[in-house]
Amino acid sequence: MSGKVRMTRRVTFSSGHRYWLSNLTEADNRALFGPWASPFNHGHNFILDVTVEGEIDPTHGMVVNIKRIDDVLRDRIVSQFDQRSINDQIPHFANRAPSLENLLAYIQAELAQPDTLPLEVALAGIRLEEMPGFYGELEQGKMTLTRTYEFAASHRLDSPHLDPATNLDLFGKCNNPAGHGHNYVLEVTVEGSPDPRTGMMVDLGELDRVVEEEVVGRYDHKNLNEDIPEFAGKTTTSEVVSQEIFNRLNSKLQALNSKLSRIRLWETARNMFEVSA
Repeated sequence: MSGKVRMTRRVTFSSGHRYWLSNLTEADNRALFGPWASPFNHGHNFILDVTVEGEIDPTHGMVVNIKRIDDVLRDRIVSQFDQRSINDQIPHFANRAPSLENLLAYIQAELAQPDTLPLEVALAGIRLEEMPGFYGELEQGKMTLTRTYEFAASHRLDSPHLDPATNLDLFGKCNNPAGHGHNYVLEVTVEGSPDPRTGMMVDLGELDRVVEEEVVGRYDHKNLNEDIPEFAGKTTTSEVVSQEIFNRLNSKLQALNSKLSRIRLWETARNMFEVSA
């Protein structure tokens, strides 16, 4: 039995960039990029994950020699970006916004050049993290952008459809009448195509505003069972909470012409729940 196997290799690089195009006036730059507009660079420690796929070679038991992937990533990507000013030292970005979305597209194009990757593997996807809690992914032509948020809330797992003994048996300590709490981590992922002018697929300020209004500000330091009307009469499992968050964000983001791709809710470092479109 044979099948393709995926392998992901991670590299890092540090680069500076700015949201300020030299062919535009100051007024046009500020109108285009809003609060992110600045004629001065700022920097990031980027983390790049590159995934390739292929079949296992029966001779050596590998999909591809990792050293060959390392060579490609060092020569084609890291050497271009590390310790560089993206706007000033990479010609592609001389008059193009160095957004996370545009960087993803550029890196994919670089790796897709003929005779770049070893012949035995194909590029399956890339993930680029600009800073903790903010990353983009590109796979099979689908580009997504993920933003991370946090809120603290308490709840009690108790189903109105079950008797007390059954609730206690099913939920154990989580059925504690006084409740318990979590520091929830919420990942919100949108998908789409970048605006050709800004290089961005979504206004991050508007995304932050919607998530704050609909979820973080609404749930933070609240008792989900007692304080939040949408959970009245429901069991506040993370499955139920995740579905409610997705539904609330989906309707609001559609009004902003943004497509919600998925949400991930981390209840603890060991428990994650995902709802996708």
